[in-house]
Amino acid sequence: MARYSQEHKQATRQRIIETAGRRLKRDGIDGSGVATLMADAGLTNGAFYAHFASKEDLVATAVADQLRGQHESLGAVVPSRAGVEQIVRAYLSVEHRDNPGDGCPSAALLDEIGRCTDTTKQAYTDGVLAIIDDFAARLAPDNPQSVRTKVLSIYAAMIGTLQLSRALADRQLADAVLEQGIHNALTLLDATQQS
Repeated sequence: MARYSQEHKQATRQRIIETAGRRLKRDGIDGSGVATLMADAGLTNGAFYAHFASKEDLVATAVADQLRGQHESLGAVVPSRAGVEQIVRAYLSVEHRDNPGDGCPSAALLDEIGRCTDTTKQAYTDGVLAIIDDFAARLAPDNPQSVRTKVLSIYAAMIGTLQLSRALADRQLADAVLEQGIHNALTLLDATQQS
């Protein structure tokens, strides 16, 4: 019975983390209370502390989980210039822009993560650097560290482009911002490979 209980508890914890990740990206950290996060997982508030020490603990865990998922999806893309372009185009797509709950935690939560505790900031830093290091290894396989900061800066530009596109009321302009962002990111990435 104990084995089932431990497996059940772990499955329940993972369900909370996954549903919280989607809710946090849709409604923000401040806009997502514990009651809502638990209801999304089909549980009551009372079950929360059996899985997490605090809301901040859940936020840090959910952010890390979301970034890990994003990193794993990058691994499925062929490590080539075409693969990098595929990633950029998917990131700066209308579909990604219009579905923040299923998208990048950076574009959805970056401003709030900056106001979180060091634990959440560290979880974010570790997760985002795994993504950046993957990109850097694709662009400069012989010396990924040489392009790490450049890649991080390009990623920041992509995040900002997606955020701006989400905020614009003019849909045509929002779409044009995404297209220009794709062009800008690819130009910068190509320049990074040549340097």
